[in-house]
Amino acid sequence: MRQFICPVCGAANRAPEGKDPLAAKCGRCGERLFSGHPIEVTGAQFKSHVTSTKGAGVLVDVWAPWCGPCRAMAPQYAAAAQALEPQARLLKLNSDAEPAIAGELGISGIPALLLFEDGKVVARTAGLMRADQIVAWARQAMTQASSRAH
Repeated sequence: MRQFICPVCGAANRAPEGKDPLAAKCGRCGERLFSGHPIEVTGAQFKSHVTSTKGAGVLVDVWAPWCGPCRAMAPQYAAAAQALEPQARLLKLNSDAEPAIAGELGISGIPALLLFEDGKVVARTAGLMRADQIVAWARQAMTQASSRAH
């Protein structure tokens, strides 16, 4: 059983195997669980997604508004969301707005990408990437993480 957090109301939603998660709607608010776009999150929302998502990765872009490479990567990351959902939930975390979370994550350079599975960081990288590079990196990291888990 896969589980995703609603990007609108924050409710946990189970998505049975064999059903298309891209068509899934939240049981609480009725909104679609996936939109093909990254979700801007607060620290609390970030923690909810990372700890409650099951059966899929959570890819987080840690960025800041003043960071030129971060702003340049934003449309690339958005394009990657269309290719990676629902195998991964894509989040954006503003390190200026959430410095405590960025510190907990050990962020030393931005833009930084972190891939979580079952609440744990399984891969990380930093620096400006194109959409195809983000997709390739994330897919490889998810494959490696699942092969280590089995």
